Amino acid sequence: MAKLYFRYGAMDCGKTTNILQVAHNYEEVGLKVLVLKSAHDTKGDKNIVSRLNVEREVDYLFKEEDSMWEILNNYPNTSCILVDEAEFLMPSQVDQLYEITKYSDIPVICYGLRCDFQMQGFTGSPRLLLIADDIEEIKTICKCGCGRKATQNMRIKNGIPVFEGEQRVIDDERARENNIEYKSVCGECYLKTRKKILYKK
Repeated sequence: MAKLYFRYGAMDCGKTTNILQVAHNYEEVGLKVLVLKSAHDTKGDKNIVSRLNVEREVDYLFKEEDSMWEILNNYPNTSCILVDEAEFLMPSQVDQLYEITKYSDIPVICYGLRCDFQMQGFTGSPRLLLIADDIEEIKTICKCGCGRKATQNMRIKNGIPVFEGEQRVIDDERARENNIEYKSVCGECYLKTRKKILYKK
């Protein structure tokens, strides 16, 4: 029986590179993949873009109201479903993807963040952590230079870490206007920086 996989990690851990490799592996042997990406992710428009400058067009940009079953029905002969930015799935969509693995025997591999820049959950990640058959962390190193494993995502605005604000600010016009970027950090560096910024200590 097929499984629902959740492969998560902090920013810059290689999630997009991984999804591109998996898609290539399926297609190399003549199998069809269905590649989905959240419509909230405006980076690359309809493409998923890795930081190694490799990209491919997705088949569908999913929105909160979409049914995963209806999307699948429009792409017959799918051998595997790959979901980028899976943290933006709705819990009901995660349930539908789980059903697809069991009723249609199609594996589903979801890639995304576990939590946001405030260490809060997104809509999809908590449900994926609860029901995915296989959960794998994709590891990367803290960008503060301490050498520890990165587990958190720090938002940087105009060169300064910020810990307040709306949850979704990706690579769109607002992010560029405010010079917003993200870096992956370990828990210790995250807490030390947050304390220094919020409490001036």
